[in-house]
Amino acid sequence: MRSGAKVAVIGGVFLVVAGGVGYGGYNLYSGLSGGGGTDATTTSASKKTGPPDADEIEQTAKDFLAAWAGGNAPQAAQLTNNAAEAEPLITGYREQAHVSEAVITPGKAVGAKVPFTVRATVTYEGQSKPWSYSSELTVVRGLTTGRPLVSWAPAVVHPKLTKDAGLKTDKASAPPIKAVDRKDRELTKEKYPSLGPVLDSLRKKYGEDAGGTAGVELAITSTNESTPDQTLLTLTEGKEGTLKTTLDADVQAAAEKAVKKYSQASVVAIKPSTGEIRAVANSPAEGYNTAMMGAQAPGSTMKIVTAAMMMDNGIVGGPGAKVECPPTVSWEGVTFENLKKFEIKGGTFKDSFRRSCNTAFIKAVKPLTEKNIAGTALGDTARKYFGIGLDWQTGIVSVDGTVPESAGPETAASYIGQGKITMNALNMASVTATAKSGGFRQPVIVPQSLDNRELAKAQSLPGSIAQALREMMRATAQYGTGQSAMAGVGGDKGAKTGSAEVDGQGKSNSWFTGYADDLAAAAVVQSGGHGGDAAGPVVAQVLRVR
Repeated sequence: MRSGAKVAVIGGVFLVVAGGVGYGGYNLYSGLSGGGGTDATTTSASKKTGPPDADEIEQTAKDFLAAWAGGNAPQAAQLTNNAAEAEPLITGYREQAHVSEAVITPGKAVGAKVPFTVRATVTYEGQSKPWSYSSELTVVRGLTTGRPLVSWAPAVVHPKLTKDAGLKTDKASAPPIKAVDRKDRELTKEKYPSLGPVLDSLRKKYGEDAGGTAGVELAITSTNESTPDQTLLTLTEGKEGTLKTTLDADVQAAAEKAVKKYSQASVVAIKPSTGEIRAVANSPAEGYNTAMMGAQAPGSTMKIVTAAMMMDNGIVGGPGAKVECPPTVSWEGVTFENLKKFEIKGGTFKDSFRRSCNTAFIKAVKPLTEKNIAGTALGDTARKYFGIGLDWQTGIVSVDGTVPESAGPETAASYIGQGKITMNALNMASVTATAKSGGFRQPVIVPQSLDNRELAKAQSLPGSIAQALREMMRATAQYGTGQSAMAGVGGDKGAKTGSAEVDGQGKSNSWFTGYADDLAAAAVVQSGGHGGDAAGPVVAQVLRVR
């Protein structure tokens, strides 16, 4: 074993120390007992099958971590079940991340999983800084060799690493920013965890415009140019530039607290009169910004748009018009039904809206088939009045809602927010904001004046339609399906509930959107069930802060 490296077994815990900037040349073993993923000596007669046993798990983990800590990327990669993908990332740990020293400490195996901690030193251009974190690996049986191997995933090297991403220490791609809310209160990812990906995106796009200078950082970088770098360690501080956002610290704090109750949830709040985004929150907080980039069926919250379509096309005259709400309805051989097959006898359009009657929103629209616009009318209304699909320029990457042309039973499904329709919390909060204010104002998270980007524009809702939507949403909040959730919300308020069925998911996604005075919000909770049960309380908690 070469000078500068130490290997010891202390209390049954295997430690590997690779010291000094020359560790890339270490070769800890002339042959590792765990074997490699391309062992040519294995024969079908001697190949083992079944899960690896405890001794194999311990030895394979020990050998892999020793090779990795020793800077022997080829050997470490051969101890995985995907050497071709593993080797470049492990090599990059030394050559791109500039890790000059590593101490890797395995923990006690839990089944086939072996947790471990890394205490490392990152050295770049004469600057060094300690770096530590935890990760885990899983040992599996190799399919071709029968040898125990580490199941390869980028997260083995660092838990935040994903496919097509790597570690790099260099001058930061953008200067750091000090993001502030509309009242100049600082917004940090430590205080508001959901803003982590938002702040990363804002930094990438506006860091230079904010007037800062870049420092040196270890970051996760992606081959996708639209994905911002994620800083893991700062070696030398840059100079911050100040960036003003439209967010509100109080509303953001309420949104963070509201979604934290669920394992998967998101919420967005918007000021209807301006389109300014007041809060964006997700659970889990780190990672994908589902609130602004998700794409899921919105369920019956889409009936806000469907109702506007029906009135705009003369299907119904307004909230007081008589509309049939039978237990079931058929559309080209497919039967649609209401929750527990309820019906409303002699009811109005407002009754069907506030109780979320599926059949009313399908049966009444059948005349559009005679005009050959049944499959396009909803998308036309969504685009014309609500700005859906008009390439929103919010200031960071966001995903627009989609209401594609449909045919057959899928058309009926689209009227109740199923089929191929996709939305996220941002889109549905904007739909509600449009209904409240009477006109679409494209959501923004930084002022348009910052970069003079072109915002999407749509026609104002006809006054009678806007008034009708507000009347029906108020009824929903006061004595409809949204009553319970909105009970503690004051002011001029309205709501719409929704639940969206997802193939292979036992419980539907819970959707809820509502407004109170000049604040609108929408939320989705994965597998949350009825809209008022899970997403409703999230929205209400946010609206109470206005």
